[in-house]
Amino acid sequence: MSFRIQPSPPARPNRCQLFGPGSRPAIFEKMAASAADVINLDLEDSVAPSDKDSARANIIAAISDIDWGNKTLSVRINGLDTPFWYRDVVDLMEEAGNRLDQIMIPKVGCAADIYAVDALVSAIEAAKGRTKKITFEVIIESAAGIAHVEEIAASSPRLAAMSLGAADFAASMGMATTGIGGTQENYYMIREGQKHWSDPWHWAQAAIVAACRTHGVLPVDGPFGDFSDDDGFRAQARRSATLGMVGKWAIHPKQVAIANDVFTPSDEAVTEAREILAAMEEAKAKGEGATVYKGRLVDIASIKQAEVIVRQSEMIAG
Repeated sequence: MSFRIQPSPPARPNRCQLFGPGSRPAIFEKMAASAADVINLDLEDSVAPSDKDSARANIIAAISDIDWGNKTLSVRINGLDTPFWYRDVVDLMEEAGNRLDQIMIPKVGCAADIYAVDALVSAIEAAKGRTKKITFEVIIESAAGIAHVEEIAASSPRLAAMSLGAADFAASMGMATTGIGGTQENYYMIREGQKHWSDPWHWAQAAIVAACRTHGVLPVDGPFGDFSDDDGFRAQARRSATLGMVGKWAIHPKQVAIANDVFTPSDEAVTEAREILAAMEEAKAKGEGATVYKGRLVDIASIKQAEVIVRQSEMIAG
């Protein structure tokens, strides 16, 4: 292993990020009462241009007026290619209370995008004497974003999380699909006359996970558009969790429970992980670097895998 130790990501639950448009303040209380770990109040795609100013005012008021509990409270600003983003940042930083935790930056294409927002946020923090440092989450949703994913992951100490935005990503890549996440009808192979569908998002997710894990950032899967397809949502969430992602977006309240279930280690998995750690402790006491657990070899690498599961379980429980 490299002598440069892989940094740990932020120690916070991030199983589900529930989105809601800033133009619909009537749903904010319900979002706050949900079981989602992260709340994303949106100023971008779900808000019409004519509603940007009022949506921003709604969110600024709600940040202080609503009890968000111990959730991570995040606001998605508009893209840097629009005339709205700077006002989003300035008003949030100057007018919103200290309850705001995070700013989500969409359509990031390079590290310079993060630098621009970071410079503005840092200046306002200093000018206003804000002692709570705002974190960032970025969305990879373009060919440029995935091409520069590692430099983006290393771009700022504020960066806490990174998500894949499947819809805009597909459009930027020129993918022949209108689906948002999930398997795609025409993305299949044939073996012995049978169709087998594979995952067109797999490679992008793996690239995001690798960049995030290298730089201590939380990798998160983005939206699944068909909120009537619970099985499809669950299947994609399981694939994402298997790849190393820590959570998934919910664009409908019904998706929250599924995401929480998938990204919470089961009691069986936690028990097994603890048993593996105990077995390895016994082996180390005997001067052995490996042992057998339930008929399979476990070693130092197994300790690291088991520790991930136990830490995640303890963090969620806490």
